[in-house]
Amino acid sequence: MTTLVFPGQGSQYEGMAKDFYDNFDVAREIFNKVEDSTKINIKDIIFYNKGNLLDITKYTQLSIFVTSMAIFEVFKELFGKKKIFNDINYVLGHSLGEYTALAASNSISLEDCSKLLKIRGELMQEAYPSNKSGMAAVLGLNCSKIESLIRDFSLSIEIANDNAPGQVVVSGIIEDIKDAEKILLQNGAKKIIYLNVSAAFHSKIMIKAEEKMKLSLLSYNFSNSIYPIISNYSACANSDKNIIFDNLSKQMSNKVKWFDSIKLLENMSEKNIVEIGPGKVLTGLIKRISSSFTLYSFNNIKDIEVLNNEL
Repeated sequence: MTTLVFPGQGSQYEGMAKDFYDNFDVAREIFNKVEDSTKINIKDIIFYNKGNLLDITKYTQLSIFVTSMAIFEVFKELFGKKKIFNDINYVLGHSLGEYTALAASNSISLEDCSKLLKIRGELMQEAYPSNKSGMAAVLGLNCSKIESLIRDFSLSIEIANDNAPGQVVVSGIIEDIKDAEKILLQNGAKKIIYLNVSAAFHSKIMIKAEEKMKLSLLSYNFSNSIYPIISNYSACANSDKNIIFDNLSKQMSNKVKWFDSIKLLENMSEKNIVEIGPGKVLTGLIKRISSSFTLYSFNNIKDIEVLNNEL
């Protein structure tokens, strides 16, 4: 019983997946298809960070997607006949990673998903004046405690990501986050870390961008997924294309229910979770949520030997 998870924004780094690109035809094919679909020289951005574009949202999201899909195709080529691949029960991704999960599950084509993420990145980048809104990680408090503080003190912030116990991300106008910081720290937060993002993702500030994104989603064809996808919006698993579309269309302005999604896997008695894509952010979060899983990370070529020895 295996679940695949795909990372979101914040996991990017210069040179990610270059070792896979240099050594596997299937990885090169993914990069070439995405470049053909989007007309963006994604290799230069990812491998060499030309123009310092890798951390700009409208390029970051596409970069993480192509990296994750290239690594997924290598994973499939190397381990497709092994039990861990044939026992895949669920897939999910964190924020933009949900799009990767859709592509990996054949709910949408690689080319169409690339085009949608190009649009999504641009809409999120331009949703609010630069540096006026943002996100911050609140360490040391659980989601329910922050929700009660928001109510009790009428704080003008929203919970964007319920990532793990003691690791919750809030969104809002920068000044409102700063106003809330003192109250959060006075009530148990250990630290507030401002994130390097262009706007307040997964908040009401994204509603207009989300409405435009839904119009774009309507222009593309979705299929029933070959693996049930656990939605960020609902924290429920589904393979039906209509429900997948509905959940996806609400994702940009609503909370990422990562904690609830992992608890769902625990309740379903899932055993193995493989993080596929750059970094190990999700593996770290999952460890904080539950000790029920055997966790694997597949993000560089050295992991091939590790997985071969363990699987």
